[in-house]
Amino acid sequence: MKKVTANSNTDQSTSLTRRQLLKSTTAATVGVIACPAFVRSASLGSQLQVACIGVGAMGARTMNSVASHPKVQITALCDVDSNNLGAAAKKYPEATQHRDWREMLAKRADKFDAVTIGTPDHMHAAPAVTAIREKKHVYLQKPMATTLHECRVITTEAAKAGVVTQLGNQGRSSIQSRQTVELIRNGAIGKIKEVILWENKKLGWWPKNTDIRGAGDPVPKTLDWDLWLGVQTPRPYFANTYHPQTWRAWYGFGVGEMGDMGCHHFDTSFDALKLTAPLRVRQVTPITTGPLWGKRRKVELVFPGSDMTADDTVKLTWHDGDLRPDASRIPLPAGVDTLPESGTCWIGETGTIFKNYRGGSPVVLSDSQSPQNADLSPIAKQDHYHDWVDAIIEGREACGGFSHGGPLTEAILVGAMADRVGTDWLDWDRENLTFTNSPEANALVSRTYRDGWHVPGLG
Repeated sequence: MKKVTANSNTDQSTSLTRRQLLKSTTAATVGVIACPAFVRSASLGSQLQVACIGVGAMGARTMNSVASHPKVQITALCDVDSNNLGAAAKKYPEATQHRDWREMLAKRADKFDAVTIGTPDHMHAAPAVTAIREKKHVYLQKPMATTLHECRVITTEAAKAGVVTQLGNQGRSSIQSRQTVELIRNGAIGKIKEVILWENKKLGWWPKNTDIRGAGDPVPKTLDWDLWLGVQTPRPYFANTYHPQTWRAWYGFGVGEMGDMGCHHFDTSFDALKLTAPLRVRQVTPITTGPLWGKRRKVELVFPGSDMTADDTVKLTWHDGDLRPDASRIPLPAGVDTLPESGTCWIGETGTIFKNYRGGSPVVLSDSQSPQNADLSPIAKQDHYHDWVDAIIEGREACGGFSHGGPLTEAILVGAMADRVGTDWLDWDRENLTFTNSPEANALVSRTYRDGWHVPGLG
């Protein structure tokens, strides 16, 4: 396995010219892609000009993390809540302010090279695809979208446009995650037979109000509720229900806990085991049929095997909502008495790898108490946000581009959709984007956007 090295953030000349940029892009020999937007806007200066759609909560963290790169200038801000917009404007006073991302992209697209998107999940796909078609590089928070069709369109359009993309599963860049991939790829526990994953943090985003009957509540003066709904069907505003940060529990707005954390937890296995798409999936626990996602689930996904797996197929089992896996199947390192809140266990032919998701390095175990010595390459720190910026400047792919993030998110969504259908196995055909044995599941693959919000080919 190749040794992982840190990306360089060394300052370049402050007078980058179009010729110099094209020359450096052409000279790159690995992961070369076109950088049309950065070249086109290079006359604005050597800084990468970035617009930010969604600048509150996680969107603000994304904006500030990208802005901390010395080669970035935030030039446009967009948010449907004036409180969020005002706070961001104080930090970036020279940036233009917008409430509607459609207006920003239509009128200001020639003023920036790249876009960060930190909106609620239901409004990921529409601005992402629109920006990509404008040849803008995109950093998109996870999950990529709320439907399988949207994920596929985003991935396809990004490849067609040749822009640099990054999915916001920041844990992918951690030293511990990359160490785990190397351990598995190097055969530290032999071929992998099974993977067990669990995420049991408290659902801090669960709405305080789940009763959406009646005429609703007065909309806060700071919020443009119609713009917040975006592509979704119009409905009344209810306090403590959708905004702020409580939308993830609602079907059509978020994808529940599996959609929220799955892109983090599954990523290491996706890489290490060279996974593609699940062949079939089932939810073992009771399903959810109302407007809310379930609070707890156990989901089994069966993937095609690879040269890293013991058999022709490999099963990954997901647990959440304080539904713990069978502890007898998971050896714990010395000093660890109980299963942590969140983690993963890779079961191999000659041992297991245990990793606490909340921190700590992977531990290779031949039995419940005996860690094995593992020979690892030195792995330097990597900033997931800065890697995206560096990739744009250097003309290469980012570490978590949509060619990886698209199939990863699709796999998560196939698993999540089982919560809405039933406990029988659902057979998945990735090539045709179809559940072959369930019309009910197929109805969840795509959705129609409301009038005024249609994006060609998307919804």
